[in-house]
Amino acid sequence: MVFIELFGNRLFRNSTALPKILLALLLIGGCTAPPTYDVMIRTGRIMDGSGEAGYIGAVGINADTIAAIGALSNAKGLVEIDATGLVVAPGFINMLSWAPVSLIEDGKSQSDIRQGVTLEVFGEGWSVGPLNEGMKKNQEETQGDIKFDVGWTTLEEGLQFLVDKGISPNIASFVGATTLRIHQVGYEDRPPTEAELDSMKILVHEAMEDGALGVGSSLIYAPAFYSSTEELIELCKVASGYNGMYISHMRSEGEKILESLDELIRIADEAGIRAEVYHLKQGGKVNWPKYEAVVAKIDSARQAGLHITADMYNYTAGATGLDASMPPWVQEGGYEKWAERLQDPGIRARVIREMKTKAEDWENLYEAAGTPENLLLVGFKNDSLKYLTGKSLAEVAAMRSQSPEETAMDLVVQDGSRVGTVYFLMSEENVKKQIALPWMSFCSDSGSLAPEGVFLKSNPHPRAYGNFARLLGKYVRDEKVIPLEEAVHKLTTLPATNLKIARRGALKEGYFADLAIFNPDEIQDHATFENPHQYATGMVHVFVNGTQVLSEGEHTGALPGRVVHGPGWKQSQK
Repeated sequence: MVFIELFGNRLFRNSTALPKILLALLLIGGCTAPPTYDVMIRTGRIMDGSGEAGYIGAVGINADTIAAIGALSNAKGLVEIDATGLVVAPGFINMLSWAPVSLIEDGKSQSDIRQGVTLEVFGEGWSVGPLNEGMKKNQEETQGDIKFDVGWTTLEEGLQFLVDKGISPNIASFVGATTLRIHQVGYEDRPPTEAELDSMKILVHEAMEDGALGVGSSLIYAPAFYSSTEELIELCKVASGYNGMYISHMRSEGEKILESLDELIRIADEAGIRAEVYHLKQGGKVNWPKYEAVVAKIDSARQAGLHITADMYNYTAGATGLDASMPPWVQEGGYEKWAERLQDPGIRARVIREMKTKAEDWENLYEAAGTPENLLLVGFKNDSLKYLTGKSLAEVAAMRSQSPEETAMDLVVQDGSRVGTVYFLMSEENVKKQIALPWMSFCSDSGSLAPEGVFLKSNPHPRAYGNFARLLGKYVRDEKVIPLEEAVHKLTTLPATNLKIARRGALKEGYFADLAIFNPDEIQDHATFENPHQYATGMVHVFVNGTQVLSEGEHTGALPGRVVHGPGWKQSQK
């Protein structure tokens, strides 16, 4: 025996020693028994988010964490899932979500969960905090179909309110530059005073320590339109100190897109901050040829050492409101002042002229769309106007025997809102080319909905139900614009890395167990502009923080979502 040779015969002179030692050896051997995990996902095609080729393997989950990845042939699971023929990927990140209000109504987040989205990122200009008392009152007074009490003040409190209520996805947010401006300056077209700017910077400090991802802006809309580049640089300098990001709906995505990119690049450079372009596009047919110049400018900035990225949605139409068809000066002071001005004949005449003219100093989406037939009215606040949902502005104008411009102004006044509007603006060719860019990630730019209840009172852009499935089905599988591994990378590790969020966006041991498990042959969007309330199909299982929220394509009802904090939160020692 090797044991005897190693330790010598003296060890066994006492005959009672041998049984004890053998027993010890047996006990040690017992420690090598196959491990048992809470969940075992077997024989799936693992795509870990790196962009590397997938491989057949297994994933073991304990509690909220990925405990093991690999062959795991001898391991067991208290819950076993056979993923044969399915892709096992990290949960997807929605880089621009408008889900806070929809999550208040229904925390299950079905339209996104059924596409594999496990993290919703908020903060395009507006964020759920910080709020003052006037802002809280205004929010409650201007709510649409979904009613709720605004009982929070800070960004952290607003996000925690959603988690405490119960939500299926994780959530994170930028602090909105628009929200900061309203907090201190209101809706006036003027620069902040030195004291007001200092207060805005303090609010950024507080938000970053509460876990904000950085500063988000939306510069085509009043009152954000009134912000100077210098104002934004000062806010971004604060966020940069916490390793945050600047992310922006730029001043122009059409006529002045190159100049707007210059502004974003300048902010990134002077503030020393990473920057991302929200929903990159070239809006308006005359601007489609600018694609190459846009990409060249971003690539040049990246080669110079700046961290510039972008995200997009996979459609040739965007969605916003009729405010994007009217000059910012008429909207100064907020909705009430805007609606009041639109009833003045002299002002109406001026607005009509400017709506029909290519603008030099604002983003005129009405003119960019080319024709009122390309404006689809999809969201009304007033029940008496909801019958117009799904009609074009041209159709409603004909019904009223008015010009489209007059109709647009009347609808804003009559509805008590900016009126949700889809604008057909982009080139399909450019959409495909953008998808292939190495620094491109993806967003829905929408809420997370369900084809039921209050959600049926308006028509969303189909991207609310289909953006991520559309990427994987139409553009990856069917049209082969990019390989599947690359698409998964752009949906997971790329945005997580850009955002500097920890332990998410990849399939790695020790990472949070956010997983999207789908059939690559069947993943498909079904929502259309005519019938947008249709779930995507092909997503089979989804886990959020180790809890299964989608099983065999059906929502489990589980609400395990958490707040995901930005890099500054670590420094706060909270």
